[in-house]
Amino acid sequence: MTYQSQSVAKLYFTAAIALFAAQILFGLIIGLQYVIGDFLFPYIPFNVARMVHTNALIVWLLMAFMGAAYYLVPEEAETELFSPMLATLMFWIFLVAAALTVAGYLLVPYSTLADLTGNALLPTMGREFLEQPTIVKLGIVVVALAFLFNIGMTILKGRKTVINLVMLMGLVGLAVFFLFAFYNPTNVVLDKMFWWWTVHLWVEGVWELILGSILAFVLIKVTGVDREVIEKWLYIIIAMTLITGIVGTGHHYFWIGTPEYWQWWGSVFSAMEPIPFFMMTVFAFNMVNKRRRNHPNKAATLWALGTAVMAFLGAGVWGFLHTLSPVNYFTHGSQITAAHGHMAFYGAYVMISLTMISYAMPLLRGRAAANSNKQQVLEMWSFWLMTIAIVFITLFLTGAGILQVYLQRVAENAQPFMAVQEQIALFYWLREIAGVMFLIGLVVYIASFFIGQDEPEAVAADV
Repeated sequence: MTYQSQSVAKLYFTAAIALFAAQILFGLIIGLQYVIGDFLFPYIPFNVARMVHTNALIVWLLMAFMGAAYYLVPEEAETELFSPMLATLMFWIFLVAAALTVAGYLLVPYSTLADLTGNALLPTMGREFLEQPTIVKLGIVVVALAFLFNIGMTILKGRKTVINLVMLMGLVGLAVFFLFAFYNPTNVVLDKMFWWWTVHLWVEGVWELILGSILAFVLIKVTGVDREVIEKWLYIIIAMTLITGIVGTGHHYFWIGTPEYWQWWGSVFSAMEPIPFFMMTVFAFNMVNKRRRNHPNKAATLWALGTAVMAFLGAGVWGFLHTLSPVNYFTHGSQITAAHGHMAFYGAYVMISLTMISYAMPLLRGRAAANSNKQQVLEMWSFWLMTIAIVFITLFLTGAGILQVYLQRVAENAQPFMAVQEQIALFYWLREIAGVMFLIGLVVYIASFFIGQDEPEAVAADV
């Protein structure tokens, strides 16, 4: 660890992994509820478990991004963090707000939670992924602004690098587009249109800038390739990301009442969205092939390469499968969408978060460069367990989605939704088995932090 203030990142990374575990547990619960409808009912209804599953995902990724920024920005800027105390204070506020929100979902009926938190004063609740009470959303804004202030002042007083500036651009976009969560018009078309300005422009826009900056930082560290080479790649990737991602928002506008021209704009530009992910894959493997050093942290290198490949497959290939409007006419809202969502989030954002944690945590815990050989072997096993599991989850959901679309929307004698759900239950059971495999991989990942940590550092063998 180069700068003492980087240690604040450890808090964020630890909380992120804990929330990650909670997200997966609730994912398994709702997976079972697909096939055993009254599982844990009425204690944890499906809608509540799903809110916890999706909200935990968003919060833990934000935690991981903040931790990544607090680690890499001081190192890139070559100066201590502007205010470690502010970073620590915002961490606890964010964590307590997240815990209280989850407790509210689980213990209080959602309508009662809305009444208790004053939603009537500024109605923002009730929309997918933005279910948080208004008061929690305001808290997120406060945390985000304090975070941006801290990171911005650190960059301002230190060295300006492309990685820091791309990271800052992504973080500013993250904060700005979240403000649309407060816009809740009574017109349903307007509501859905601007709802995507948070949901889409986060995950297919500014989050990709954060992804690119973290990947570039880790690749510089583990490969020793010249910064200028990596920075040129980063410029090209973020340009393509913004060009395709912003206009590509139109692929969510096909069937919600917006003008017909969005079917062309959305189809054309979202069809180009796999390009920056493919470039990212070429970039990562190219940098590793050109490396000037064999960094002892083999696990971090594996996560970095895995991020590029899985992001291309999940966000790129599986996104393209149903992004053209003539195809999306039949597939939207089906399990094909869920298949894309699971692999895209894992490949692009879960894996880049674990890449950064894998690189930084050994240093934050006092290691000279990397974890012990035994820890890295465990971590690489966790990589393969979770990655193979998410591939199977995606394939099973894709199979379920294809059958669902045919039976429910294409066949001459189309069947009702619930009749079709019964016929694709086998895919849901297979998905649940793959989900258990994913949980085992996560347990192995967490175990790698504690098992074999007293062994001398060594280069891990490839798994």
